Amino acid sequence: MSAPGRIRRRRLHPAWIVAAVAFLALVGAAGFRAAPGVLMVPLQQEFGWSTTVLSAAVSINLVLFGLTAPFAAALMERFGIRAVTATALVMIGAGSALTVLVTQSWQILLTWGLLIGLGTGSMALVFAATIANTWFAKSRGLVIGILTAGSAAGQLVFLPFIAMLAQDPGWRQASLLIAAGALAVVPLVLKFLKNSPADVGALPYGETEPEEGAASSAAAAVPAVDSGRSSNAAVRALQVLKRASRVRTFWALVAGFAICGATTNGLIGTHFIPSAHDHGMPETTAAGLLAVVGIFDILGTIASGWLTDRYNPKVLLAVYYQFRGIGLLVLPLLLSAAVQPSMIVFVVIYGLDWVATVPPTAAICRKTFGADGNVVFGWVFAAHQLGAAAAALGAGALRDATGEYTYAWFGAAAMCTIAAVISATIRKDKEVKEPVPVAAA
Repeated sequence: MSAPGRIRRRRLHPAWIVAAVAFLALVGAAGFRAAPGVLMVPLQQEFGWSTTVLSAAVSINLVLFGLTAPFAAALMERFGIRAVTATALVMIGAGSALTVLVTQSWQILLTWGLLIGLGTGSMALVFAATIANTWFAKSRGLVIGILTAGSAAGQLVFLPFIAMLAQDPGWRQASLLIAAGALAVVPLVLKFLKNSPADVGALPYGETEPEEGAASSAAAAVPAVDSGRSSNAAVRALQVLKRASRVRTFWALVAGFAICGATTNGLIGTHFIPSAHDHGMPETTAAGLLAVVGIFDILGTIASGWLTDRYNPKVLLAVYYQFRGIGLLVLPLLLSAAVQPSMIVFVVIYGLDWVATVPPTAAICRKTFGADGNVVFGWVFAAHQLGAAAAALGAGALRDATGEYTYAWFGAAAMCTIAAVISATIRKDKEVKEPVPVAAA
């Protein structure tokens, strides 16, 4: 019994400790997301490689970043969140560190593309959705928003230093900084990132203990969650894809998220700095603008999570995509050697909208596909990265062919309007249940 007059402090729920470590892990993994735009020009200057070659390396990374996600979600179900996360961070660190040794263009395809692509794919947005769905019974939208903001926070932390190091002493030191950031989080992951609330004898945050009678009857009526799942992560991911592909909502989310990826990672994330450099803006200044995008991305994504817990997610998606399209439509008019107030307005609005689409998309996946929701979101995110890869490569080719990015910006604006229409017309599907195997007589 506590002493008289002493206020009993409420113990922090383990779910929030796990969320905090997951946030730091996403920060550590985010360095490479900012690196291509900053390091592209120094690599071109040192090796003479074309924009198309470097865009190809980024495209490989983005494709693997996306295609790894659904399998990573299944691996987290099979081997646990902690093991997959620690392995992914080591791969990102190794890929970043080995980049300093490249001398041929095919080597950058292996480091930027293969190693970092697989690592970041396992630390993709599906990681945030898995943490939220496993550890939280309420406020999931807000938690996904906070965790997704970890990527923006990582860019905010790394981007200015990467830009400064890329100029003096050089891009190799910038790559080593990314490697150090990813590897520094590994010990925290191994110690504090638990796989499920059961590992620490707790319930998900917001869930209450059922009454004893109700608990026993519920246990008898409801089969174990894993009873119908394959122990093979690849088979599990493919089985979920087969089930999801029969649902219209899945294809609507795929189309919208592919455009989302094209207009964020693919275009702005990869080509904003080179495009600004074409207009005479110093690389450090353009990198600073992307850092501002990162700041407001944190605010926008957390706010989007809060809104997702309260409003129709398909309406939120339509609004987000349309605002993004308007921003891209006017961007060619804003680029110049000096930063004008109108450019500040653009980066603020674009930052608020950067990955605000994630919480409502994850919420629709969870509501529509139930226990398959995390893996389905992984497949939707794969479409996000395929769209990003196509846009990164296409914009690079347009730049080499025409000498400017204008057509890329206008095309992306049109695609955002298409995404807004698709999102607004998503139909309400019945929840897709996993098949439950019948016990043998």
